[in-house]
Amino acid sequence: MTARKGKGLRRKTRDKLSLHVREHGKIKIRKILQEFNIDDKVVIKIDPSYNKTMPHPKYHGMVGKILGKRGECYEVLVNDKGKEKIIIVHPAHLEKFKGQVSPVQAS
Repeated sequence: MTARKGKGLRRKTRDKLSLHVREHGKIKIRKILQEFNIDDKVVIKIDPSYNKTMPHPKYHGMVGKILGKRGECYEVLVNDKGKEKIIIVHPAHLEKFKGQVSPVQAS
């Protein structure tokens, strides 16, 4: 008999949730304490070394809009294949968006 295939949240994420060799180690405190304003555009970039309120890996790399704050975390509005979803993300997994939004993501 073979072992049953794992079905956890982090399956098939070896490359997606792995850091570059120079980024290993302790997370920077400024990343945990960073602040965002409502209606800011942010990129969800999961930091695998900080597991607290980590979003599902399918949201990694998506651009969203800050709707509000819930405790230490932020409510982020994300367009998931035409359906808008609100996900709760810790600021350690968010970065300010620097760039232009494609026409698909703008709507």
